[in-house]
Amino acid sequence: MYLANQILRMKSVIRLSFFLFFSTLVIISCNSNSGSGIETPNDRAEQLIVDDNLIREYLSTHTYNYEDFQDSSNQQVGIVIDTISDSNASKTSLLDLVENIQVPVLDADDNEILHTLYYIVARQGSEIERKPSIIDSVFVGYTGKLLNDTQFDQQKLPVWFDSVNVITGFRYGLQNFAPGSYTVNQDGTYTFENYGQGILIIPSGLGYFNITQGVIPAYSPLVFLVSVFTTNQSDHDNDGVLSIDEDADGDGNPYNDDTDQDNISNYLDIDDDGDGILTKDEYDVNLDGIPDDTDGDGIPDYLDND
Repeated sequence: MYLANQILRMKSVIRLSFFLFFSTLVIISCNSNSGSGIETPNDRAEQLIVDDNLIREYLSTHTYNYEDFQDSSNQQVGIVIDTISDSNASKTSLLDLVENIQVPVLDADDNEILHTLYYIVARQGSEIERKPSIIDSVFVGYTGKLLNDTQFDQQKLPVWFDSVNVITGFRYGLQNFAPGSYTVNQDGTYTFENYGQGILIIPSGLGYFNITQGVIPAYSPLVFLVSVFTTNQSDHDNDGVLSIDEDADGDGNPYNDDTDQDNISNYLDIDDDGDGILTKDEYDVNLDGIPDDTDGDGIPDYLDND
């Protein structure tokens, strides 16, 4: 069980939101100037190979305390990564435990480069149907490290953050972990049980790439130890369509959809098709749970400006 104090959590929310959102702002703003902390961008495809070799070397020489997670009743155990040596010499490497997904990233010429994001589920959360999407809000605790074990940030108390405001590898990584259940105590605190825990290993192309971020050098793969406590489905523009469902082209990425080409992504646009009628007023007028298509052309009204 994990007991989080609400007042402390509010302070932690401010801290994590600032760190992750500020990191995103730094990436955007620094790319527009030649300030310190920015290196000339390497070729993304070439850097991906370098990163993947470094990551696989790390995975092959490190392990974690997976035996401590075999007892499902022990909710207090944390993840500890260590090298495979001495007392750990016979342990299974991270490389033999890891899973991966492919995450597309566009290079400077708009070519899609698939990046391998590695993850390990130490304990899956009990609420499988509530895994976060890449655009939802997540209540999470984490520790961030470099491959040389340098810790660059830690958040022990869980905090809310919006996946829109974090690095790509973090948002795509968290979707692999289900949250747990919780109860509200009489004193206003929360008790969490059966939440998801695991490891993310992120190439620099899904992190800060050529930006030096504090103690994080440019082109650094990142390691995160994460605990996913609970999640909340997001509707960023409050138009009645969940942000994850604002994926008009069906590629699994709602961030790149802009139906009316007004430079506002659908998940932030209150009038997705730009016809002057708010999305919430034409999405499902007859309340049958199905997006309306008045002219029967196969395009829902809220995406059809005709």
